[in-house]
Amino acid sequence: MITSSLDRLTISVQETFQSTVQGEGLLAGSLVDFIRLYGCPVRCPWCDTGYADGGTTLPHRTVSVTALLAELRSPRVVISGGEPFIHPQLGALCAAILATGRQVSIETSGSFWQPVPEPVWVTLSPKEHVNPRFPVRPECWARANEVKIVISDGSEPAFYRAHLRPGVTVSLQPEWEERHRTLPLALELLRNHPEYRLSVQLHKYIEVP
Repeated sequence: MITSSLDRLTISVQETFQSTVQGEGLLAGSLVDFIRLYGCPVRCPWCDTGYADGGTTLPHRTVSVTALLAELRSPRVVISGGEPFIHPQLGALCAAILATGRQVSIETSGSFWQPVPEPVWVTLSPKEHVNPRFPVRPECWARANEVKIVISDGSEPAFYRAHLRPGVTVSLQPEWEERHRTLPLALELLRNHPEYRLSVQLHKYIEVP
């Protein structure tokens, strides 16, 4: 895609931040930039990115892909939200970032789907148990490189067990606001299912964006 077309291609962004640390999942501890796209209809009650009520009051801006590329600093870019897959420009944004020699990760609920370039790392954090109106798309179960399950009451892994593919790492992430209660639940699940791993939102413990 030529530069002039990237100038014309725009996308709705809530915020970006550079040279931070990926705090979750298999890539925790990696130096990354974040592009947080705007919008999500799932409305998880414990959402920590502002979409528990749909996010209608959150600040956002429309940005060209060229401008987003100019902001990049780290070797990996995480595209999150909100829900990235509601944006039809997502595949083109990924391709443009990959063309700079960077790696790309997407964090998604899996409720929406569109093809993205094969090198993109897809982290699926399913929310169907929270809102059955937004089941995980079969294409996302098939494409996910890892599955990250937020633990609130401990029943969540069993809810998704039939969909978990051999060889795809499953991380258990204690819900942050109730971590005094949810961390012990996640540890007990880990003891009973040592094939899983623990994800503790490292960025919140070290207090970086």
